[in-house]
Amino acid sequence: MQQFKVPTREDVSPANQALFDNLKNALGFVPNLYATIAYSDNGLNKYLAFQGAKTSLSNREKEAVNLVVSEVNHCHYCQSAHTVLGKMNGFSEEEVLSIRSGHSSNAKLDTLVQLAKAITENKGKIDAGVLQAFYDAGYNNGHLVDVILQISDKIAMNYLHNLTQIPIDFPKAVELNTLETV
Repeated sequence: MQQFKVPTREDVSPANQALFDNLKNALGFVPNLYATIAYSDNGLNKYLAFQGAKTSLSNREKEAVNLVVSEVNHCHYCQSAHTVLGKMNGFSEEEVLSIRSGHSSNAKLDTLVQLAKAITENKGKIDAGVLQAFYDAGYNNGHLVDVILQISDKIAMNYLHNLTQIPIDFPKAVELNTLETV
């Protein structure tokens, strides 16, 4: 099997080098998973545009979707990255772990997390009650479309890491199955 190494700035196309520079200026570094996308001459630009597009979801809602989808897909890289981003968006460690397990103490966010988990686990075929609870919480069809698009964003990254196993360059997230229940 081919081993993936994280490409450096010198390993990628000039267009991707400029994107590396932008990421380094914005984040202070180029995350390994983004660098890996740069194996494709067009992939990183395409992905960053998709990821940065406007959405009806708040940053907290996006992070909640990212956390639960990454848990369902067993992506340790994205679990780690989105634990950091979730905390930057106001989630406590306990909230991050709860969301990853498929729940939130916030009723509206809980319906979003349950919906995203069900969609991911069941490839879009979910129980009508889960969808109705999402609508009853105040979400609409536009939100549903944006949730599906957010899930697709995260699935792409989850699959890329699960296939490449490039090194995680964020503080590693706790694995849920190693937590003791009290």
